[in-house]
Amino acid sequence: MSDLKEKSGVWFVYDGDCPICTRAAEALHIKQEFGSLSVLNARESNNDPLINEINRRGLDLDEGMVIYANDQFYHGKDALKFMAKYGEANNIFMLASKGLFWSDTLSRFIYPWMRGARNWLLLRRKVGHIDNLSLKKEPMFKSIFGEDWDSLPPVMKKHYANRPYSDEVTTVEGVLDVFCKPPLLWLSPLMKLLGQIPTFNENNVPVTVRFESDLNSKAFHFNRRFNFPNRIPYVFYSRMLQIKDNEVIEIMRFGLGWKMKISWDGEKVVLSHKGYAIQLFGHLIPLPLTMLMGAGNATEYPVDDNTFDMEVSIVHPWWGEMYGYKGRFEVSN
Repeated sequence: MSDLKEKSGVWFVYDGDCPICTRAAEALHIKQEFGSLSVLNARESNNDPLINEINRRGLDLDEGMVIYANDQFYHGKDALKFMAKYGEANNIFMLASKGLFWSDTLSRFIYPWMRGARNWLLLRRKVGHIDNLSLKKEPMFKSIFGEDWDSLPPVMKKHYANRPYSDEVTTVEGVLDVFCKPPLLWLSPLMKLLGQIPTFNENNVPVTVRFESDLNSKAFHFNRRFNFPNRIPYVFYSRMLQIKDNEVIEIMRFGLGWKMKISWDGEKVVLSHKGYAIQLFGHLIPLPLTMLMGAGNATEYPVDDNTFDMEVSIVHPWWGEMYGYKGRFEVSN
């Protein structure tokens, strides 16, 4: 922090290629009690001490702007709350900010839409991410596994090797035994409509899974193809996003998602059920579906440097184990 002693007043760090962020930087006027206002374009100031401190604190500038004032950092919705509280209402933008971001509840609700609009505008302009934390240099699951990443065996690191903001693809191929029992079996048409797991009973089903990165996000995409005998191949598509630390959500069609924790217990990767939610306009809204669909859990066991075994089960509190598949996969690239 000693390098920031010369950063007096208020400093606004923004994305100079984002029209919304640029408009905010142009419109922001701070009350006199805070002194001068300085703006810093994050795309042009990589070596600035303030940017270095933002990076050290792990504040992702692709997730939101930063305001630095009185030795405090305000990121994302908190930066907008600072603007609403301490900004001068002398233009339309600042009046709107004060009306929309004066409370925690409103800020939490509106900010994901604003961030989504920013990402959409950058995508339309074919502008890349700032990536101030150099996330694309590391596998996206490294932050999810945390300190356990270095303990993962080689096959698991290959399995989870994809980096964000890239076009990387990892493919695994294997054979699964799949089973489904009532009452989940009775919901097969609904499960297919929702783009969920295949609700069939079949052994030795060839399966190919492509784990795909996304050039425009940190999402981890699953593209699964189940080649059931005498059936049209069943394609099951989803994407996984990190919520925080080792908590993630796997989102399927219509935004329906399964929340889980991912961990390494020294012998296997464990995916533990944390409930269901739906993603709407950037928000995760909890859904009480466990009593209907059961709790999903999964494990992955390393076999050798290129092979792992996988088991998935859905257990209902009343009906017991209603669904599962298990088998062996080999990392093919």
